[in-house]
Amino acid sequence: MESSKQEVVFELPMTLRVHKDGHVERLRPTDFIPPSTDPITGVSSKDIVVVPESNITARLFLPKITDPNEKLAVLVYFHGGAFVARTPFTSPIHNFVTNLVSEANVVVVSVDYRKAPEHPIPAAYEDSRAALKWVASHSNRNGPEPWLNNHADFQRVFVGGDSSRANIAHNLAMAAGSPELGLDIGLLGIALVHPYFWGSVRIGSETVYPDDKAVINRGFLDMLWPFICPSNPDNDDPRLNPVAEGAPSLVGLGCKRVLVCVAEHDVLKDRGWLYYEALSRSGWMGVVEIFETQGEHHGFHYRDVECEKSKQLIQRLAAFYKTDAPLF
Repeated sequence: MESSKQEVVFELPMTLRVHKDGHVERLRPTDFIPPSTDPITGVSSKDIVVVPESNITARLFLPKITDPNEKLAVLVYFHGGAFVARTPFTSPIHNFVTNLVSEANVVVVSVDYRKAPEHPIPAAYEDSRAALKWVASHSNRNGPEPWLNNHADFQRVFVGGDSSRANIAHNLAMAAGSPELGLDIGLLGIALVHPYFWGSVRIGSETVYPDDKAVINRGFLDMLWPFICPSNPDNDDPRLNPVAEGAPSLVGLGCKRVLVCVAEHDVLKDRGWLYYEALSRSGWMGVVEIFETQGEHHGFHYRDVECEKSKQLIQRLAAFYKTDAPLF
């Protein structure tokens, strides 16, 4: 046992260990739930390969179709996992997305991608941009995926995610607002659930947040970005801290609506509020909203998708995905 302990050279508590020989041990339990048609909601799912060259895969979700001619909003969804863990094929994520698809009546592309530390940042961003470009390739109704060709409304494309993948959603929207990056897709909105934004200087309740209160605490967050992004291990990297000094202005965000969802007892809550406030006063020509769940912690909606507060979060997200572009 002692020799085994000596082999560990880095550890993210309850998430991941890196051993001296390079072996990466992921500590969170995982399962695989096969794609299916859900007997309760009628939501269908299937697995596809999006970009074979880099092995980007996804699980597609389609709500129960009552009108084959109706075109549905598209949600490109990214799951949480600190850039190092989880896939769309595990039961918590599959069940959450199934319920969201049923409530919102949207087509979802739930994207998997390469993970750190084997594939450090920027691999996750590159894979996410490639997946979004793949979705956009269906806008002429001649893409490789029939569900998107037949049912997607490409005037209503959303990107959403939670935790680290909400960070991806924000950075995709910034890329969509930069013509030189070549991300040729119009995003209607992004939804950021418990977004992973951080910084080198404590703000708000971060100064008093007890580090033993949750797995996702200050110590965990301080070490995470330097681990997943060794090429720029600064917690004020603009991709992680979008309001850092010298970060690109949020006025360039390439979408028209933003929803930020935070949880009362999440150490990341004040970063979500700061993002909301900074975007509100940036001069960005869009509509931003914020929704706070009282009495809950980071990622609570995965732990029990059937609890009342998870249902309320799903209903709020569904209402957002049913909106149209603002009239101005």
